Amino acid sequence: MSAQTRSHSISSALSTLAHHHSVVSAWAIMLSVSHLPDVLWREVMGGTGWLIWPKVGLLVAVVFVSLFWAPLRPLRRFALILIVVFIASEGFTYLSQTPLWQGWFGDSSALFSSAMLSIQIQRLAVTLTIIAALLLMGYRRHEFYLTPGQLDAPAEPVPLLGMRRPEPWTRFGRNFALFISLGTLIFLFISARPAPSALTAVVTALPAVLALASLNAFSEEMSYRAALLGTLKDVLNPRQAVWLSAVFFGIGHYYGVPYGPVGVVMATFLGWLMGKAILETKGLFWAWFVHFLQDVWIFSFMAVGYVGSAG
Repeated sequence: MSAQTRSHSISSALSTLAHHHSVVSAWAIMLSVSHLPDVLWREVMGGTGWLIWPKVGLLVAVVFVSLFWAPLRPLRRFALILIVVFIASEGFTYLSQTPLWQGWFGDSSALFSSAMLSIQIQRLAVTLTIIAALLLMGYRRHEFYLTPGQLDAPAEPVPLLGMRRPEPWTRFGRNFALFISLGTLIFLFISARPAPSALTAVVTALPAVLALASLNAFSEEMSYRAALLGTLKDVLNPRQAVWLSAVFFGIGHYYGVPYGPVGVVMATFLGWLMGKAILETKGLFWAWFVHFLQDVWIFSFMAVGYVGSAG
């Protein structure tokens, strides 16, 4: 083996090792700052509000160490955007507790439309902050998928779902959006068993439900999926990036609808499907549409008081 060949082999091995460290680090960072520590602490000890600051501290440490340790360098922007997510979320949550804000929207006991509008304005403000941060980091809109994308892009086969050959997202996305929304409706109906009179209340609240579901779907898809995929796409391969964002999203729905491990599994599956949609179409539309239809049913049941929170 020549010296040049040997040098190339060593360089390739070191590059592979550095990439492996980056992948392991990305998963370790995600799990550490996800909702997992909150769930474990809440279930065992109760109360989790203080955990956000150790998470921010860990992310700041990652950014600092990345200045000196090569395997963390590709994850610097991923850590930075998570810092923005946490600080913006905490800041707007604090703002929502001020007398001025509650004078506008009321507190958590306010009417459905007022209370949920308050929450969605907070989430939208966080999302706009994240978008501004990504633009300041030098990303272009299409690089973090703030675009509808190619709606008829081919969807890669998923044999476990009965899809054995590629088909356009216009068909795959439409079918699965309807399937998932129908599944959500059946689950909520069986769980809540609403009275027939609830239908009238849902019709009355429908304009608010559609507006709130649209906002919630956009905020969650942009903040917790597109932004993460945009900062990870050059670090992890597409499959790893999708699963990492899906697990992060799923864990965050432990206290959502449905509640507990079932909710985590369902949200993780949806997160995987919607992450796949974003990467394959290079845009947000199908992920938003699937999420929107599911949220329509969740917010409808919330509007008539049959469920208490929405993911």
